[in-house]
Amino acid sequence: MALPTVETETAPHPTHSVIWLHGLGADGNDFAPIVPELVAPSWPALRFVFPHAPMRPVTVNGGIPMRAWYDIAGVDLISRQDESGMRASIASVEALIARENERGVPTGRILLAGFSQGGAIALSAGLRHAQRLAGIVALSTYLPLQDSLAAERTSANADVPVFWGHGTGDPIVALSRGVASRDLLQSLGYHVAWHTYPMPHSVCAEEVADLRAWMTGRLSA
Repeated sequence: MALPTVETETAPHPTHSVIWLHGLGADGNDFAPIVPELVAPSWPALRFVFPHAPMRPVTVNGGIPMRAWYDIAGVDLISRQDESGMRASIASVEALIARENERGVPTGRILLAGFSQGGAIALSAGLRHAQRLAGIVALSTYLPLQDSLAAERTSANADVPVFWGHGTGDPIVALSRGVASRDLLQSLGYHVAWHTYPMPHSVCAEEVADLRAWMTGRLSA
């Protein structure tokens, strides 16, 4: 079943799309307000797609049901990974990409973006996607399913550009976790535009400005 979404179009007849995945416990409305401050006047017509993750119990939060792309068993994020939940969310992203294709936006004009848990799925789905994407935006996140990436990553996205922003004071996804993920991607040949900011588990104005500059280069096709 297709995920429900919140959608914003910057102009009629979008030629490019951004699929943006929220963090744990939020929903698709969480990042919708970023659109006006992020979008540059020079950009082509864009459709922002903000899906809602399914409701599921989250172990690390006492089993309370909330919107989550997968379950989290421990605060270290990598012990007992919820592989089935992650792969179900990757499949949901694949379906969202296919829907944009059906609406006239080729995969090469689609950016995958995500914050925290959403960023983890954006990375996991994007690096495994069979067709070349415009890029991947990973905010305050880490790379899960690392053991299978080398075997499952696709040649189409072997050099897909990645923007990575992380707070130096992040208490949820430690900076060291992000650094280790970045280093793994770089060891596999990925181009990671790495940025750190003096912030906790959040987004800041400087990051939005850096992301705008990076996206400008990805949206010229």
